[in-house]
Amino acid sequence: MYRLIKNGQILIDGQLQKRDIAIDTTGQITAIASTITTVPTDPQVVYDAQGHFVSAGLIDGHVHFREPGFTAKETLKTGSAAAAHGGFTSVIAMPNLKPVPDNLPAFKSLVTRNQLETRVHTYQLAPITNDLTEPTIIDMPAFKTAGAVGFTNDGHGVQTAQTMYVAMQAAAQINLPIVAHVEDESLVNGGVIHDGQAAKKLGVPGIASVSESAQVARDIELARATGVHYHICHISTKETVALVRRAKQDGLNITCEVTPHHLLLDDSAITSDKPMYKMNPPLRSLADRQALWAGLMDGTIDIIATDHAPHTIKEKQQSLLKAPFGIVGSETAFSLLYTHLVAHGPFSLAQLTSWLTTKPAKVYNFPHAGRLAVGQPADLAVFDLTDTTTLNTATFLSKGHNTPFIGEAVQGGTLLTLVAGQIAYQKE
Repeated sequence: MYRLIKNGQILIDGQLQKRDIAIDTTGQITAIASTITTVPTDPQVVYDAQGHFVSAGLIDGHVHFREPGFTAKETLKTGSAAAAHGGFTSVIAMPNLKPVPDNLPAFKSLVTRNQLETRVHTYQLAPITNDLTEPTIIDMPAFKTAGAVGFTNDGHGVQTAQTMYVAMQAAAQINLPIVAHVEDESLVNGGVIHDGQAAKKLGVPGIASVSESAQVARDIELARATGVHYHICHISTKETVALVRRAKQDGLNITCEVTPHHLLLDDSAITSDKPMYKMNPPLRSLADRQALWAGLMDGTIDIIATDHAPHTIKEKQQSLLKAPFGIVGSETAFSLLYTHLVAHGPFSLAQLTSWLTTKPAKVYNFPHAGRLAVGQPADLAVFDLTDTTTLNTATFLSKGHNTPFIGEAVQGGTLLTLVAGQIAYQKE
């Protein structure tokens, strides 16, 4: 456990300024100052940040740790190690597992394992309905008491309006969000990538944008009727951005997230049968990607979340038609986003860190996350914003290597991640 972070640069009023950070034995920040002269006698508990950027620990609002049920893809141990490697100190885990934790004993067991077996703060979403696909809604108050921070059928859109309506009513009563994977399955038609030029060129079935936006439009009206906090996962279309923008203008309690891959790629990147580019929702058109950037800029989109979805190498070596949907992102998100959005893009470091720290803390009502402040837990990450490295699966701590960004030169690599003052990751 480090007791003092020396010579770091932290953001103050949007500007990087040199600060030292003192941490007590409980893992709480006790002082932040230009210079802290009272230092421990043991030099091993002092970390010299050498002028690198010290951020509040990042918060990932959407990860898949795959355990139980899919441990060949990822485990609680490897998934949380990957998160820490990426500078994340808090994550929100999805419940599309095997078996689905749709009963209280299974859910309580998962919450306990999250606390005991992960390197980061792992918060758990509960299912909306039994088995993620059945119409029976779980006992939401009981699951909240057991530790649920919200409810989602991630991987499956809630197909019936009545089911979603009743679920929203129940969630509103206990002040927890419905976290929606928006996908009308009757409009997917076996698609594997966006229904655009790439799909036509490759001769593969496409997924129409309306499969997302139609369900968003339905859910917005249900949220209007129920007053629930409605959070939309991984939005991908310009139509969704427009719908959310109007709903926010109407004063509805609606938030949403976008992934790094939807910000940085569009379907023009899919020039051949490349399953590393297969994810759900799919990479959309350039116009959609531009709308996502605009949505970030004007506040329509609240946060960036990775949708870290690991698969085995064998699974992702199949064709676009057969490979599973999904891309890993925990270990690459900050460096990719900093490189493309800040170092070579229109956004500021303060904007980027807010989408990854303070704003997700606000969306999920986490009062003790996302801020560097005296009295807060010492959840922090140190990033090297100057050195350029190449993304390489040899350095991955995740079991999943399924990303098209391998080989890309990036800045913003993680040097150190502390969770409650304890080392969760440190670069050798």
